[in-house]
Amino acid sequence: MLERLPRRLLHVEGLVVLVAAITLYFDAGYGWPALVVLFLAPDLSILGYLGGSRLGALTYDVVHTYVLPVALGAVGLLAGAETATQVALIWLAHIGMDRLLGFGLKYPGGFKDTHLQRV
Repeated sequence: MLERLPRRLLHVEGLVVLVAAITLYFDAGYGWPALVVLFLAPDLSILGYLGGSRLGALTYDVVHTYVLPVALGAVGLLAGAETATQVALIWLAHIGMDRLLGFGLKYPGGFKDTHLQRV
């Protein structure tokens, strides 16, 4: 059981991020259209795999870490830029969903090799 705990915690973390981001999104008064249109946009980073598995893993991982959306959200809040905040919340929700479902960051060896499991 303890061997699986880190992976389970990452799944729970994803659920918490997903729920928190969606809650904050609707609490801020943002509507459904942008959420529906942009929710899967981070997955366009998979196009990096057209340049090989190393480039693909790099582009996918850069877009699927919390670093950029948290930074974008912070800038959006501090600058009063609602669009940046809205996009950041959608982006965070997407990453949270991915972690919840077990899609982790990629290793250069292949798309199915992730830090959470082999997909």
